[in-house]
Amino acid sequence: MSKADLSKKPEAVSAMFDSVAHSYDKTNDLLSFGQSRFWRGKVAKAVAAKSGERILDIAAGTGTSSMAFVGPGISVVAADFSNGMLNEGRKRYPQLEFVFADAMRLPFKDQEFDVVTMSFGLRNVSDHRVALGEFLRVLKPGGRLVICEFSHVPGLLGVLYRFYLRNFLPKFSALFSKSPEAYDYLAESIAAWPNQKQLAQDIANAGFSGVGFKNLTLGVVALHTAVKQ
Repeated sequence: MSKADLSKKPEAVSAMFDSVAHSYDKTNDLLSFGQSRFWRGKVAKAVAAKSGERILDIAAGTGTSSMAFVGPGISVVAADFSNGMLNEGRKRYPQLEFVFADAMRLPFKDQEFDVVTMSFGLRNVSDHRVALGEFLRVLKPGGRLVICEFSHVPGLLGVLYRFYLRNFLPKFSALFSKSPEAYDYLAESIAAWPNQKQLAQDIANAGFSGVGFKNLTLGVVALHTAVKQ
């Protein structure tokens, strides 16, 4: 598998996620020591879906994240760039609308959604700034953006966390995943990703207002929020 600093070629990223689709949710739960469920709950609270709203969940994978937004009168679109993930999701959650979509060229109309959310996917886009522009385009005025992404742990804890990512995560993942190279990519892509303040600035530069972020699990993950004026 290509390393994070060498490629985020769409076909390579898509193929990587195709290869882990069947075991993706279970493996993530194990490798995050159950924190993935906590993070999904925080995303759902930030999205605060309301009846009558249309929500776009990008990089939805198998749809597990999207199910948190389902409710009376709420329309949820689960979009992903991996057909393997989408096919797995359609089997698990037939009540969801699954759509193949590239985050940098979304197949949706302008001002179509009340909320755009993306969890652990923006880091995999070859140009996340282009994707942020697309999110702005498909949001209605007043629409909300919620981005949950791996980030940077400060201080000594950050040193220990990066050591875990480099030295233990790939080996640990090999016990549970048939594609441990995907978790080599995960560790390297996290290290290469902008920190919390840098990503917040990128969101603001894309044209969003009210940009803010909150660290989760000591900064292992950051929850970014913003609004389209």
